Amino acid sequence: MENSDKSLILVSNRLPFQLLEQDGKLLLKQSDGGLVTALKSYFNAESNRDVFKHKKWFGAADFPEKRWNKFKKQSSVPDDFTVEPLFIETKVYNKYYNGFCNATLWPLFHYFPSYVVYDQEFFEKYEEVNKIFADELLKVIKPGDTIWVHDYQLFLLPQLIREKMPEASIGFFLHIPFPSYEVFRLLHRPWKEKIIRGLLGADLIGFHTHEYVQHFLKTVRMVLGYDHHYRTIAMQDRLVKIEMFPLGIDYEKFSTASTQPEVTQQMEAITRNFPDKKIIFSVDRLDYTKGVTHRLLGFERLLKTHPEWIEKVVFVMVVVPSRQIISKYNERRMLIEENVGRINGKYSTLSWQPVIYRYNHLGFEELCALYHVADVALITPLRDGMNLVAKEYVACCSEQQGVLILSELAGAANELSEALQVNPLDADEISQAIQQALTMPVEEQQRKLSLMQKRLIDYDVHSWVNDFMLQLNDIKQQQKAEEQKFVTPSIRREIIQSFHDAHKRNLLLDYDGTLVAFAKHPREAVPDRNLLQLLARLGTDPKTNLTIISGRDSGILENWFHDIPATLVAEHGAAIRRIDHVWSQEKEIDQSWKAVIRPTLEMFTKRSPGSFIEEKNHTLAWHYRTVEPELGFIRSRELLDTLFHLVRNGQLQIMDGNKVIEVRLSGVDKGVAARKLVDEINPDFILAIGDDKTDEDMFRTLADRAITIKVGPGHSAAQYSIASQRDVIRLLHELC
Repeated sequence: MENSDKSLILVSNRLPFQLLEQDGKLLLKQSDGGLVTALKSYFNAESNRDVFKHKKWFGAADFPEKRWNKFKKQSSVPDDFTVEPLFIETKVYNKYYNGFCNATLWPLFHYFPSYVVYDQEFFEKYEEVNKIFADELLKVIKPGDTIWVHDYQLFLLPQLIREKMPEASIGFFLHIPFPSYEVFRLLHRPWKEKIIRGLLGADLIGFHTHEYVQHFLKTVRMVLGYDHHYRTIAMQDRLVKIEMFPLGIDYEKFSTASTQPEVTQQMEAITRNFPDKKIIFSVDRLDYTKGVTHRLLGFERLLKTHPEWIEKVVFVMVVVPSRQIISKYNERRMLIEENVGRINGKYSTLSWQPVIYRYNHLGFEELCALYHVADVALITPLRDGMNLVAKEYVACCSEQQGVLILSELAGAANELSEALQVNPLDADEISQAIQQALTMPVEEQQRKLSLMQKRLIDYDVHSWVNDFMLQLNDIKQQQKAEEQKFVTPSIRREIIQSFHDAHKRNLLLDYDGTLVAFAKHPREAVPDRNLLQLLARLGTDPKTNLTIISGRDSGILENWFHDIPATLVAEHGAAIRRIDHVWSQEKEIDQSWKAVIRPTLEMFTKRSPGSFIEEKNHTLAWHYRTVEPELGFIRSRELLDTLFHLVRNGQLQIMDGNKVIEVRLSGVDKGVAARKLVDEINPDFILAIGDDKTDEDMFRTLADRAITIKVGPGHSAAQYSIASQRDVIRLLHELC
């Protein structure tokens, strides 16, 4: 990975630095964000110092350009990162950030569809700002650099860079949830497609959890039609890896915080203020996704159902100001404050107030002090990408006392399974969890915390950065290894020479898209006299075993090729007719499953004018080549999704072919058939050519023995690729 000329270029909506003016001096202050802290400590480690010679951070500036120019003249920029601020016109930025980012994407991705604003101008400004980022980045990116883009504000950026620099190494990480397709599909179609295409411009796309990965993969299939194999998507020009990277924290920083004098003083002050009282603590940014009002109702329910806690417990609730320009946030603040006032008015005594509410920013020392003294952390967002507060609290429980109550809808719930997990909308469940937490024996607290702490130590923020960088490097290596080799004139000469030198040859040729071009209706793709003569010449050569291996049924193949000396394979391997033999079925013809599948295909045929069902012995196929392209594509994705759920755990296989979706019995494919035929003949030259996903089984099975050629663009398991069906015919003529 090391290369002295390589740069790491980090890109986020905002820079992780503030440019402050104090006493007439300008000061560049690093924010407390987890990402910048993680990256700084990662590169400070001895083993990582030489990975990148330069580290540059691009982001929109929240300070005027004039102040930045003044700062550059009088101060030196930090050694760790070269800061590259982008100065974007305020009106454009507001419609991009407060508009599309936070009034459209944020609520939708957090499952608040009723809050979503659909405004075409907002999306246009979103595109405009992403293009501004791309233009600025393209001025500095050099071959060998690594670009790491962060978060939902820059979904379009990877593809904008890819278009200009096809070889660029681009990673993308999403810090918020990725919703299910049923929620994502609520976006306007052009927006959906541009967002998914934008993301697929990256080489590696990272999410916090397995669930988000699965949501994204299904969305890609439904929106653009790309399927995946082990979380890897084969695009037309390269592979894209989708992976899970649960963001960690700087564990040591939080676990040792209580040794700092400032933190110790704060802890003592809090303890003095609340003597002999159990402390429940929560801290959140002001946001409707954080579930603060539901949390208050849960605490209120505790006081009602367990009055013994009155005057014995205090709920310290900190809400950090955020996005006050958006009306929904101000409404949320008023609602929180009304609930706090009502609960305090109802339950307070002269010497005790149940809820201590602060609407303010918290410094690191005060935050850690509250983590350390809190008996219970109540972290119950309605939806959260990860939620690092929960992890920070666990890290701060250095004496292994304390209980974490965590929403099951936070990303962190996947790792912190020992926490008391609750439905954040259920006040009764929250109340019961608080009661359980307040009465939990110390031994149980210690057991749960030690397990969670070990997990956080094993995959801390440094591991997260390292893991992402390694996997980005791996996918780039994999792309290079899997780059298609076109059949150049020299390769063509080698194939022809090997063919002529061989004593026993086997040619395995797909039919549709390989020997003939696709037609509007399968019955129209009939072999002409020239093709039949060519195949006859190949088949009559005593050294050559010709095999036509197709998805067509046995009756059609028999009708077309009865005079050709060739082995015929029908329905992707379900039936085989060797030369001068009768057809043999590779599996018993079980027709019972067709009654289950046929009604679904019939329903989609009615909904898709121009589509039709083709029934074969072992297969049901739904063709949509003559359906209006956009409708056909949408319906095909819906049908695939329906069939995947219908045949789950069954003995059926679904094939997403070229304008056709086929359902057939599992265990029958071109790979199995090809291997069987090759083993029978044991030739010293094998050439397999095909164009479809069904041919990939054949390419993979014969990889160690055959020359394999994929027809048309796209990644493949084949050794070589050839441009078109016409080129296949030319090659076969040259073999003759």
